[in-house]
Amino acid sequence: QPQLVESGGGSVQAGGSLRISCVAFGYTVSSACMGWFRQAPGKEREGVAFIDGYDTTSYADSVKGRFTISRDDAKNTLYLQMNSLKSEDTAIYYCAASWRGSCGTRWSQFTYRGQGTQVTVSS
Repeated sequence: QPQLVESGGGSVQAGGSLRISCVAFGYTVSSACMGWFRQAPGKEREGVAFIDGYDTTSYADSVKGRFTISRDDAKNTLYLQMNSLKSEDTAIYYCAASWRGSCGTRWSQFTYRGQGTQVTVSS
């Protein structure tokens, strides 16, 4: 059973940066769609960033220009670089993976999900 393990979350002040990682076990991150979702307290889970099997990326409007999704095939790891963080970015961030090369944007379209890592941005 493939597993996704996130790390790198923490607390940072507004305007700061953080990079979170997702290591895949039993799953190859290249050639398939992977994404990051987040869920803030009292809010619905939302898609943040996606990278498909052709390395095409897409972002939620709220993070466009501030966040960058990438992957390292040699390390079998997905990353999310977060810059210019805002208090509204505070959430649990989840890594998700699909067997498809093309990306959906709904949580239900991703077969494998990580446990999440907390990101807290203080103003």
